[in-house]
Amino acid sequence: MIFLDTNFILRYLNKPTTPATEEMNRIAFELLTLVEAGEQDVTTTEVVLHEICYVMRSDKHEKKSTQEIVDLVRSLISLEGFRFERDEKQLFLRALEIYEANPKLEYSDSVVAARVEALGIPLATFDKRLGKLPTVTRWVPESAGTSD
Repeated sequence: MIFLDTNFILRYLNKPTTPATEEMNRIAFELLTLVEAGEQDVTTTEVVLHEICYVMRSDKHEKKSTQEIVDLVRSLISLEGFRFERDEKQLFLRALEIYEANPKLEYSDSVVAARVEALGIPLATFDKRLGKLPTVTRWVPESAGTSD
């Protein structure tokens, strides 16, 4: 098992622009070809997935659309040898679905929504956009009534 950091994954997903990034892209491509074939297992965390989405969406970096990001990350984590602790691959794929359907959300909010959905528990949040997702039950204290 090999742990993938954000910069390694970004070197795989993004087009190289210099000889140094060409070499990094080649190395990343070689490893992820083995992952795709199921010959090597890799893992990462939701923090890395969030960083990837953030950097790729950022106006300072890649400026990719939500749809482009979802397509790239989905194809990556769907590789045969891509593993997550506690079998969370389905959770992160569901978070990508939520992110795709709600492009104004951050990927991290989509992971939160996927987790509360999977757990079937309410979410205490002041984020109205997140709290209004159809699969999220927003927790409101009894003393607050039902007002937003």
